[in-house]
Amino acid sequence: MDIKRTVLWVIFSMSLLLLWDNWMRHNGKSSMFFPAAATQQAKDAKTATANNSSVPTANSANAANGTTAVPANGEAVAVAVKTERITITTDVIKADIDTLGGEVKRLELLQYKDHPKPEHFYYPFLEAIGLREKAPSDKNVVLFSENDTRTYLAQTGLANAAYPNHKSVFVAQPGKRSLDGSDSVQLVLVSEQGGVKLTKTFTFKKGDYAIDVKHTVTNNTTAAITPALYLQLIHDGTKPEGGSMFTGPSEFYAPAVYTDAEHFQKLDFEKIGKAEHEQPGSSNNNHAKSADNGWVAVIQHFFVSAFVPQDKSTREFRTEKVRDNIYSVSTVLQLGSIAPGASKDSDATLYTGPQSTATLEKIAPGLELVKDYGILAIIAKPLFGLMSFIHGLIGNWGWTIVVFTISIKLALFPLSAAGYRSMAKMKVVTPKMQAVRERYKNDPQKMNQAMMELYKTEKINPLGGCFPILIQMPVFLSLYWVLQASVEMRGAPWMGWITDLTSPDPLFILPVIYAISMYITTKLNPAPADPMQAKMMMFMPLAFSVMFFFFPSGLVLYWVVNNILSIGQQWVINNKLIPPEHKVKA
Repeated sequence: MDIKRTVLWVIFSMSLLLLWDNWMRHNGKSSMFFPAAATQQAKDAKTATANNSSVPTANSANAANGTTAVPANGEAVAVAVKTERITITTDVIKADIDTLGGEVKRLELLQYKDHPKPEHFYYPFLEAIGLREKAPSDKNVVLFSENDTRTYLAQTGLANAAYPNHKSVFVAQPGKRSLDGSDSVQLVLVSEQGGVKLTKTFTFKKGDYAIDVKHTVTNNTTAAITPALYLQLIHDGTKPEGGSMFTGPSEFYAPAVYTDAEHFQKLDFEKIGKAEHEQPGSSNNNHAKSADNGWVAVIQHFFVSAFVPQDKSTREFRTEKVRDNIYSVSTVLQLGSIAPGASKDSDATLYTGPQSTATLEKIAPGLELVKDYGILAIIAKPLFGLMSFIHGLIGNWGWTIVVFTISIKLALFPLSAAGYRSMAKMKVVTPKMQAVRERYKNDPQKMNQAMMELYKTEKINPLGGCFPILIQMPVFLSLYWVLQASVEMRGAPWMGWITDLTSPDPLFILPVIYAISMYITTKLNPAPADPMQAKMMMFMPLAFSVMFFFFPSGLVLYWVVNNILSIGQQWVINNKLIPPEHKVKA
């Protein structure tokens, strides 16, 4: 039995299986190997709101003392007052904020196109058979929005429907609505209800996707109050359409909660609301409930929105089904006692932008974890760190992949040399191996024993030639996840026809080069004694190249460079490092 080729076929099959499983998980379907962790909190049955609104209530302790009781109807005001949408524009974002509730109704990222992929004549065909995501668009990426197909909002307010919340009418203070040459622009909204005034101050900064959100609560009543402030993100549960079998979906959405104690917890919209009908402690109720730190977020492919409170104060984390197919993830902060005539501030950051590792690390601890590297994150993270360092020197992600591949190849050269020496020895003893197969072709057990004796006599490690490939596969799969998760490479060109390393090669040039290089590599290796196995080995380059038609071009570029280097490396080893007695004469 040719162990090396058996190992190669196992790797080939497992790679296809893992890639298929990753695609299934990316599309929100169940994994064959990694059942989704059920992490959802049950909504308290006593917390109810009217009109299908979602105004988080204060905790039970405050509700019990009568200072923050929530009216059963949950209605804040009659919407007879004139409201308006105010547009704030910076160099990177354009946000629409409604004075009804002070909600962020729409937010557009001015530096990112919706689908930054060039159009080619065969794309409609690929799109029709589901092998390519939807056609490119000249429109910018829009995160927050509310329309017939998408509901995605940022809401804040006091967790008592008698006080100002995201259903109350706010009055916008005069001021500029764009940068106009300055470094920042502010929007101040004020609402008073039940004797309590809430002032929201949004601060937008030049070149920054982080919005400072300051809430000032002023007690204009005659008694002390203990209000709670909620920061929440609303999103629908509709699964996005589009995507490619091998490059993954164009979008996905998921809520997330983070605390220092329980770390990053990615949740599932489908499971929100189910916990209401289950016992406490069920799988859907298993996420962080309270802490004095942490944040909530809604993540998607390449982008994220997160509310990050800046004060180290007691807070709760909640998820609930607001109404049919609409869900919320929120944090509720206890502001403590506020005396009559006194005020209290609470600062938070609303980050809504790209999943840039360097930026996320500065916003909050753990926020960079929203960048999903899959099951090989332990390899993918340092791999991306190395690639970022190389990119800082070169400035082009395509050439970064080339230099990275060369670096990996040089690092593995000693192991590859040992593997090729073993392969050379295998090539020398191939006639002897074939003779053993012929002699014991009717007795597999004796054949295996004889083969082991031959390996021992000739001092051959049958797996020696497989070690370099075994090490390359985790790097290959990790690079796949890096290309899938890194917004830094979204729309990044290499040269000429490669204008986006995260999308397939539009002209199929790299897959064809890969097939040629793989064919040459196969011819340089010892031929299998079994004719059928030899045909299968010759079929592998074709199978891989067809599969690579639909892989991210950056991934194919890595493998092409790796194969070309392997050909040169094998020539050097054959001519410089392999003893003459192990070479096969022509």
